[in-house]
Amino acid sequence: MIMDEKLSIGNGRSLPPLLPHPSDYVVDFDGPEDPEHPYNWSLSAKLFASILVCSGTFIVSFTSAVFAPGIDDASKEFGVSSEVGTLGTTLYVLGFSSGPLIWAPASELRGRKWPLTIAMLGGGIFTIGSAVAKDIQTLIICRFFAGMCAASQLTVVPGVLSDVFDNRFRGVAITLYALTVFVGPFCAPFTGGFIATSYLGWRWTLWIPAILSLFNGAISLLFLRETYAPVILISKAFHLRRQTGNWGIHAKQEKIEVDLKEMMEKYFTRPLRMLITEPIILLVSTYMSFIYGIVYALLEAYPYVFEEIYGMKPGISGLPFIGLIVGQILGCSFILSQHGTYIKRLVENEGVPVPEWRLRPTIIGAPVFTMGIFWFGWTGFTDKIHWAAPSVAGVFIGFGVICVFLPCFAYLIDAYLPLAASAVAANIILRSAVAAGFPLFSEQMFKNMGVQWAGTLLGCLAAIMIPIPLLFRSYGPLLRSKSKLFQ
Repeated sequence: MIMDEKLSIGNGRSLPPLLPHPSDYVVDFDGPEDPEHPYNWSLSAKLFASILVCSGTFIVSFTSAVFAPGIDDASKEFGVSSEVGTLGTTLYVLGFSSGPLIWAPASELRGRKWPLTIAMLGGGIFTIGSAVAKDIQTLIICRFFAGMCAASQLTVVPGVLSDVFDNRFRGVAITLYALTVFVGPFCAPFTGGFIATSYLGWRWTLWIPAILSLFNGAISLLFLRETYAPVILISKAFHLRRQTGNWGIHAKQEKIEVDLKEMMEKYFTRPLRMLITEPIILLVSTYMSFIYGIVYALLEAYPYVFEEIYGMKPGISGLPFIGLIVGQILGCSFILSQHGTYIKRLVENEGVPVPEWRLRPTIIGAPVFTMGIFWFGWTGFTDKIHWAAPSVAGVFIGFGVICVFLPCFAYLIDAYLPLAASAVAANIILRSAVAAGFPLFSEQMFKNMGVQWAGTLLGCLAAIMIPIPLLFRSYGPLLRSKSKLFQ
């Protein structure tokens, strides 16, 4: 180019004057008290959003296990073995580990509402596909894609709760979320058992969750407000541009250019990179994966113990799961009873949270969980011991599950709050991949090893993992200080 050539923007027009610095046109909230910020929404608005998204989490968790009691009937109808039929549960849970790679970056790029809404509606449609399937291939493939959609609830809902609740109340909200994650699978066996053995048949174990998913998705489409602050500012910038005619007004999130290669490197692979490079995420997620795997192992172990050993009928054999639910409610109550102490420490630390504070309930929860596993194994192996004994063991297992899983989950969110969605996605990828395999071998393990020795094996593994959260209480700050993510 010739240096003295006169530059032009076309049609004979010379270059216009330089614009002011773009940062002068970036919209923001009007201080910490801005009513548009989700922290400052009314309590009723926060509760509505929280209840709606947590109910969606309950639905997808319930859907993961409600088909299990209908596996035998479905397998007979399609002429396959029950092991093949079990893939209907396994692939749904495996979908949990695939979905976060889509929904986590989507929620950080485009907000929370649309990933949640699209996924709930999509999950309902795929579940209908399973309900009307004419062969086993269609059923299990649709179950996998339904699980992939369901992962949105597991991945994005913690982000929603982090958006609307600050450090004082985030722990309480995450407690409700965790309860829906586990109460859903434990409500499903007896509910699905009664449905499958009734005149409705096994297909209605899929029709009912499909209807619930579509209903929740429709409510979210119409009434769920966006909670992600950067996306809320996009809406604010849009309205200001319309009102003022100043096209320069914009939000920071609008400046993000969606480049496929960059998205793959920065967003879609971020959860995997965090899982590999962050010791906190890897070790805590490993422990949580074992806990989550036990939940889905019990979906096969409980029916075996209470049907084969105690001679209960399907449906009735699922009622001992109520002990697990009672234990979870007690666990949540215990954790919430510690909330006042947490707030006191938060005030003393000038409002700055320390993630390791979240791990206190694991001191009790981890040994109680281990004890419950041993108790179940050594009381459920013979009908000479009353069926109430292994049922009561479920109270201790449920208590331990919540008191280990929930503090560890809240710990990950607090430790990686700016990247909470990706941290949660990394956790879900690992724990769901592990949990997906448990239904494939748990019944055979309890049958071939014997209930008492299978319980002993799982109990020993639980005992070995007890120190993991305790070690992070001591060394977590050191590990976090060395993290490359926040340097």
